[in-house]
Amino acid sequence: CTHMNFLPVVKQLAIAYQEFEGYSSAHIRGLGLLPVQFDVIATVANQSPMTYKQLGEKTLISKSSLTGVVERMVQKGFITTLENPNDARSHLLKLTDKGQKIFEKFFPEHLKHLEVAFQKLSKKQMKEIEEALKTLKSIFIS
Repeated sequence: CTHMNFLPVVKQLAIAYQEFEGYSSAHIRGLGLLPVQFDVIATVANQSPMTYKQLGEKTLISKSSLTGVVERMVQKGFITTLENPNDARSHLLKLTDKGQKIFEKFFPEHLKHLEVAFQKLSKKQMKEIEEALKTLKSIFIS
């Protein structure tokens, strides 16, 4: 009987994500940014200007929070909004020079911070975890 034997997997997945999020966001906050701001900057960097919808699809930020997050980032001078030549009802989002400088300074620093933890795994372990997560994801896609 396989009754509820998936619960330990769900629990470990949730705990692993919470621990990763804590490790990652503590570092980002130490850089003077909020995790959602870092997520937006890292997503918009080195991309052509994108719509709110595209940004929402590429980040983990809920639609209800996204507008407020972006508006505050515009006020701080990290992001600018442009008219969308293809759709007058939407705007395009792009990093300002200030936002680009933040990305160039903090993104490599944050990757090094994550690498400190991930280098504790062998290449084989990394590949096994990646494959297991892909398999797990696939069971929820209808």
